[in-house]
Amino acid sequence: MKKPYIWVCCLVLLSFLISLYFYPMMPEKMASHWDEQGRVNGYMNRTPALLLLPCLLTFLAILFLLIPRIDPLRENIAKFEKYYYNFILLLFLFMLMVHIQMILWNLGIKISPNLTFPVAIGILFYYTGIMVENTKRNYFIGIKTPWTLHDDEIWEKTHEVGGKVFKIAGIISAIGVLNQKYAIYFILSIIPLSLYPILYSYLLYREKRRRGKL
Repeated sequence: MKKPYIWVCCLVLLSFLISLYFYPMMPEKMASHWDEQGRVNGYMNRTPALLLLPCLLTFLAILFLLIPRIDPLRENIAKFEKYYYNFILLLFLFMLMVHIQMILWNLGIKISPNLTFPVAIGILFYYTGIMVENTKRNYFIGIKTPWTLHDDEIWEKTHEVGGKVFKIAGIISAIGVLNQKYAIYFILSIIPLSLYPILYSYLLYREKRRRGKL
């Protein structure tokens, strides 16, 4: 196992231990969802609320471990595996933060998601940009369109642009913490921005076809 993945497995175990430890302290109905203003608007029964994220992390850990083994282009994944495993580690830290924040809220320590989510999502998107810039052609990781998968040059150029786009999206998300009332809109604004690399890959493909290079 790669060292970052060992840490991921430790985070999965930690999520179960945290849920087990705090289980007796939680109310039967736990606050589990918040609206755009950071107000609770959803509840779950205690057991599924505390088991949902640890079980999801377990599934994702298995999935992420399998991807480099089953991808027909796994030799390309090996070329950027450091970024891949670090991304997984960062994603799991983010999800564990969400889990802990939910538990703290139900303990009476009410930290608004509008304070933590913009920065946390911003960091995750920014590192996604770093990983994307270093991603080599494969079938599971990166900006996978019919056009990027068809041609190495289109893949490389799209991911170079895509990396910059994801970094910008991360910065925009993080800025949302400065105006918590509208933080959700900063986060949502990164969705259309993140779609640009898909269009860009098609435009590259069309240009190469026009020049007879495909």
